[in-house]
Amino acid sequence: MKRKNHNNRQVELPNFCHLGVNLRIALTVEAALVAGVVARVADAQAFQAEFIALSALAQPALLLTLLALCAAGGWLRSQPYRVGVGFTLALGVAVPATLWLNPLLGGLAPVPLLGVALFALLIGAGLLAYFNLRARALSPAITEARLQALQARIRPHFLFNSLNAVLSLVRSDPHRAERALENMADLFRALMGNASQMAPLEDEVALTRAYLELEQLRLGDRLQVAWHIHKMPADALIPPLVIQPLVENAVYHGIEPQPEGGEISLNIYRSADKVHIVVRNPIATDVSHHKGNRIALANIRERLLLHFDLDAQLKLEPLGAVYQVHIVIPYTRERTQTALARPYRR
Repeated sequence: MKRKNHNNRQVELPNFCHLGVNLRIALTVEAALVAGVVARVADAQAFQAEFIALSALAQPALLLTLLALCAAGGWLRSQPYRVGVGFTLALGVAVPATLWLNPLLGGLAPVPLLGVALFALLIGAGLLAYFNLRARALSPAITEARLQALQARIRPHFLFNSLNAVLSLVRSDPHRAERALENMADLFRALMGNASQMAPLEDEVALTRAYLELEQLRLGDRLQVAWHIHKMPADALIPPLVIQPLVENAVYHGIEPQPEGGEISLNIYRSADKVHIVVRNPIATDVSHHKGNRIALANIRERLLLHFDLDAQLKLEPLGAVYQVHIVIPYTRERTQTALARPYRR
């Protein structure tokens, strides 16, 4: 569970299953071990011997602690923040203390049990404070990324072209015009939503379909779409406005410049604990039209980093006459607010 600080921003425990969180914890523990040994010994030979002795306890303790925190992470994050912090620190102390009591490891440790417990408590408290401060520091970054996403996504030509397409249908096909207006409302409602709140994958796909229906009003048969989503985990949660901007880029840079149009392919599937989103579009022969193509991609990359840290990947791969964007994110169904920002209210 989250709590609000004095800036009305919500604070929550980090996701201990994320690679970036684990790497930061491991590096901090190793740095603390090195600093502690350096402060205790005077020469390199003694440093090596004591560091090996400490690592014999610290490495398995760290690994087991991270596994325990990952396993209990969902429950810890569902508790009130202070309760979650208390249980996290207790778990961080209990695991190395239990290992110290093991005669195979404890006898090798050059520090007493109290020292092990105190070290684990101080490191744990310091890391939780760091993740808290880091989350607060990233909050303005996500807000800024959200504003940049709005500016990049609402292209004037798309808005005017969509309105003109709707106007042309009002008399000839009022039902289709009504459907188009509903799609526009859905799209702009999503654009004005809270970018910090994760969205179900099926909702993002539905939003992308609505966008493509609008584009097909003006592009007609020039725009062909191939959906490969039979293996899609509909309940997976992803950052909002990730798929639609990729498809918008594919339309703008791959379909519009070509008189004959082309096909956009979307392949969304789950493999093990990862969700893969692959978007392909033809590469236009007009190279100048591709300028600015990476603005939206850079924005998406930044938001993936803010939501998933090092657990997300975004790959750009020109494959002959086809341009491919491949996103890999962790499969998660746990709703979190990474940005710690208050929801947008109209």
